[in-house]
Amino acid sequence: MLVLLPPSEGKAASGRGAPLKPESLSLPGLAEARAAVLDELVELCAADEEKAREVLGLSEGLRGEVAKNTELRTAGARPAGEIYTGVLYDALGLATLDAAARKRARASLLVFSGLWGAVRVDDRIPSYRCSMGVKLPGLGALGTHWRGAMATVMPEAAGDGLVLDLRSSAYTSAWKPKGEVAARTATVRVLHAPTRKVVSHFNKATKGRIVRSLLEAGAAPKDPVELVEALRDLKYVVEEGKAGALDVLVDEIH
Repeated sequence: MLVLLPPSEGKAASGRGAPLKPESLSLPGLAEARAAVLDELVELCAADEEKAREVLGLSEGLRGEVAKNTELRTAGARPAGEIYTGVLYDALGLATLDAAARKRARASLLVFSGLWGAVRVDDRIPSYRCSMGVKLPGLGALGTHWRGAMATVMPEAAGDGLVLDLRSSAYTSAWKPKGEVAARTATVRVLHAPTRKVVSHFNKATKGRIVRSLLEAGAAPKDPVELVEALRDLKYVVEEGKAGALDVLVDEIH
């Protein structure tokens, strides 16, 4: 099983250890595309703070994020699973998983990123600010920039099991499963059962809990049908839609 996650907009501070080693990141087929984004992002933020803030869509209160990006090559790095914070990651609770579930997380979780393309949770990266929706002056829209490299790398990363795609729409622009990979890809929408509406905070938290439950249970579904069975075994209420689209219904918003 491969689980595709969005990053968090807010991130923990960089670590105090060794700086980024790009060659150590997973999915080495993305190395050239990563280097291109890293080079332009650092140059942009170092050269013109106001322009960088505009390009990155940052408010005045987030001005400090521009300075953070100028130090991406020298700032201490830490595991991506510690860098990404926010509702989904709080509910997933990587740090509190037992040893077996953490091992599964390292093998099966892939976090998409405007800067890195995609990283595994044990890849060491610095804190940064660069969403997939950004259009860099030289490279253009990052979703488009990543498509070429992703088209080669991702089918191999997907292996022969289920692809559970929990990314937000901005991050799906970088890679969309095709062919037989698409046939074994599932997406999940979380609905508040009484209203049948999506509530953003609730949606993210429940997705984090779903991933945690699957990791703890050691579930290894091969396709969307087996995922439905696994989730129902874990006491989730699931409705099946078309083309691997699943609705998980939850009564309480928390």
